[in-house]
Amino acid sequence: MPEQHIATAFDRDLEAIQAQIMKMGGLVEAAIVKSAHSLETRDVELAETIIRDDLAIDGLEELINEETARLLALRSPTAVDLRIVLSVMKISANLERIGDYAKNIAKRTGVLAKAQPVNDSAAALRRMAREVELMLKDALDSYIQRDPELAQDIIERDREVDQMYNALFREFLTFMMEDPRNISSCMHLHFIAKNIERMGDHVTAIAEQVVYLVTGDRPAEDRQKADTTSISTLEL
Repeated sequence: MPEQHIATAFDRDLEAIQAQIMKMGGLVEAAIVKSAHSLETRDVELAETIIRDDLAIDGLEELINEETARLLALRSPTAVDLRIVLSVMKISANLERIGDYAKNIAKRTGVLAKAQPVNDSAAALRRMAREVELMLKDALDSYIQRDPELAQDIIERDREVDQMYNALFREFLTFMMEDPRNISSCMHLHFIAKNIERMGDHVTAIAEQVVYLVTGDRPAEDRQKADTTSISTLEL
């Protein structure tokens, strides 16, 4: 009977933590959408809101870390339960990083709003961000549903984000060569594109955690990236 009480308490605590993960995920999804929209519409006030709202995302990560540490100390989970707790910690860390990238985009929006638009690059970046946001939504769904097939599909879809980034990278180089006055704006736009590409990598990491959580196996480490630019390894 005591073991049943412990198991029930563990499940209850874990449910509360997973609810916080979903809340955090919702905030991060919104940050991705808002950051792309503020860039496209040159809405500096919205960009400032995104920067402020990132504090809530950071706060949730801290809360989740505290709760998972308490759960580990009090419940001493083993086997599958331990895998769940460790996955929660890694997922929250990846969500926090995605939120940081959205904040970085918002910070550059203020600078770009004062410059001349470069072709339809802001709309192209919005489409790229939309793909990442949809990937994140599916990644969170795969976690809740414990669906490794959906998670694996997300991992494959990251190649599409890489390809979108490659295309934008070449466009920005072309714009800079055609008119040196575009250099400053294109550099900012490139950093934004790289931020979105890195968001996709962190969403992929969440999907990989789902595969590990359900199957106990980690996806192959040599997953082929479609980012072919010479500076693809930069952490921006």
